[in-house]
Amino acid sequence: MPVSDPEKLVAKADKLTKLSLTRWSADWRNATLLYEEAANLFRVAKKNEKAKEAFEKASKGQEMLSSYILNKKIRPWDAAKDMESAAALAKELGNWNEVSDFHRRASELYMECGRPQLASDALAKAARALEDTIPDAAVQLYNDASAILEEDGKEQMTFDLYCAASGVYVKLEKYSAAATSLLQLGLAADKCNATNSQCKAYLGAIIVYLYAHDFKQAEKCYNDCSQVDAFLRSDQNHCASKLLSAYTEGDIEEIKRLAQSSTVSNLDHVVIKLARKLPTGDVSALKTDAAKEEEEPLDEDDLT
Repeated sequence: MPVSDPEKLVAKADKLTKLSLTRWSADWRNATLLYEEAANLFRVAKKNEKAKEAFEKASKGQEMLSSYILNKKIRPWDAAKDMESAAALAKELGNWNEVSDFHRRASELYMECGRPQLASDALAKAARALEDTIPDAAVQLYNDASAILEEDGKEQMTFDLYCAASGVYVKLEKYSAAATSLLQLGLAADKCNATNSQCKAYLGAIIVYLYAHDFKQAEKCYNDCSQVDAFLRSDQNHCASKLLSAYTEGDIEEIKRLAQSSTVSNLDHVVIKLARKLPTGDVSALKTDAAKEEEEPLDEDDLT
């Protein structure tokens, strides 16, 4: 049986979608089948640009069919699958904006048929593809993917997404944003009673601030997180407390020892790498500041 010519299949499908004197309505059902067949043939032939375009048309066809098919949940699913195939080809072609656009559209289509987990997965795929090329877009995709899961009450499935977002922020040297992502992970963990993940996330955020040599923010983060009883009683809290004490005492060896501890070794790999580089700044200045605060006597007559 001879293999069909994908160029002719696309041309035939295009004709079926156009109105004429003899065709008063578009035949999207047969056109979509032809587009999908052509797309697969182009893909096998490594003609990725044409395969991508055919999958785009097939996805549009599935959407058009959903407008008058009784079971509307089926067609958006098929349209999303075709759109993800187009996104995969866009990735191979290095068309990064299309990778984002196609996966976002696929996500919207999955939401239309009531599949939030797949909608989130589509955004996460785009984020992973864009981490090295458009990192700012990648973290936004990770955050949007997390938001979909949280709205669906699936907070536990957001943990890896928040870790990934934090990792991208670290690459961008946006350490405050990286810590915020870890704190968001901690909040999500709290909602689903994942105490261990929550405590690890809080310690991770404190370490990120210390790596950025923002001791005051690290201390504030520690104090805020310690309001959570589960963290207050945890090994991670004990480790964080010792780290902060070592900083105020200017004890570089203790800082390095704690960075190698088993508690730190069980954190996310991005945080572990940062911890292993501590301290990053001059901790002796912190020791001097702490000493000055202790030496300054309280003047009972000074009410200012």
